[in-house]
Amino acid sequence: MAMPYPFTSLLLLLVVPLSQAANQSPLPFGSLPAVPTLPLLQALQTRAPGSPGWQVGPAGGQPLRYMLNLYRRAADREGRPRRSRSLGTNTIRLVQASSHGGQPWAGRWYLQALTYHMEGQPEVEHLLRATVVYLPSLSLAHGRLLCALELVMAGETPRVLLSPTARPRHGWAEVDVTPYLVLGNSSAGSLALRHVCVRAGRAGGHDAPVAPGHPFLLLYLNDTQAGLAPLAAEPHRHRRDTGTLAHDLPNYLREQGGEKSDCSLRPFPVSFAQLGWDHWIIAPHRYNPRYCKGTCPHLLRYDYHAPNHAVVQSFVHQLVDANVPRPSCVPYRYSPISVLMIERNGGILYKEYENMIAESCTCR
Repeated sequence: MAMPYPFTSLLLLLVVPLSQAANQSPLPFGSLPAVPTLPLLQALQTRAPGSPGWQVGPAGGQPLRYMLNLYRRAADREGRPRRSRSLGTNTIRLVQASSHGGQPWAGRWYLQALTYHMEGQPEVEHLLRATVVYLPSLSLAHGRLLCALELVMAGETPRVLLSPTARPRHGWAEVDVTPYLVLGNSSAGSLALRHVCVRAGRAGGHDAPVAPGHPFLLLYLNDTQAGLAPLAAEPHRHRRDTGTLAHDLPNYLREQGGEKSDCSLRPFPVSFAQLGWDHWIIAPHRYNPRYCKGTCPHLLRYDYHAPNHAVVQSFVHQLVDANVPRPSCVPYRYSPISVLMIERNGGILYKEYENMIAESCTCR
């Protein structure tokens, strides 16, 4: 089925600088200059709206606020994961509950049956931990609303009262439900709970019934395919490493100056709003993968981390056969990026994609 924003048309927008995007039309495809590949967009394309039935309204409410706070603790404004983050995983999926039953209020009591459906999880995402997040206490005009969770087992009985695993953080409490998922107590890829609340307040006080927000399920997952394959690590070379082939080429090393290389990182910012994806990608607002461009020098310095093959290739190009191309200026190291997005079913997904931002360049 045709997509509203085909990936091929998205790439047409990328060659227009963001400052000029509002005033210029995309260039004809035949006139496009060479642009760097953008692997993050290819990874996100599999999660993009794929049919007219994929509809998500403006994101809001307690679940989004919770995930935004989690994102801000884990990543900076550019989406770079913070070194101090302690998530313990690269993927967190928030699953919204579906409620069923009649009127939840009965006097001072609020009773609501909730079901969390987890069918269709990708095979590459391995469950590490699962928690249910809820507000154990809400302020009312004349008192408080005190809430708890019960696990509904097969046949509705018995019910198990769930206790928070730690003191509430910013008002939120988390209950670990991993054993009930791993041991197969959930049925058909779902988890059934009962949200129980009671109005507590001073005598004579009266509050209109207020429906507390539904608790939500957090799945801490390890995605084994979140990003590009890791780069092969280059062996560390000391400046006096006698095993480096360049030391066996006295005439090559005798050059003191040589051509100054302009092989370096270049910015390439892409706005998700420009792509029409800002209604489902919550953060970051833009992606700057950066790329490497420029001429590699005749003399490959150590700070380029060039492999021995590139050293020899540059030597052959300069002194033996000019038809042999010079080494190319390419990325050497990458860093990950964290993305917060809305999923097709209305859930919220935090995911770290590896090797998505170029951090340094080399000549190969």
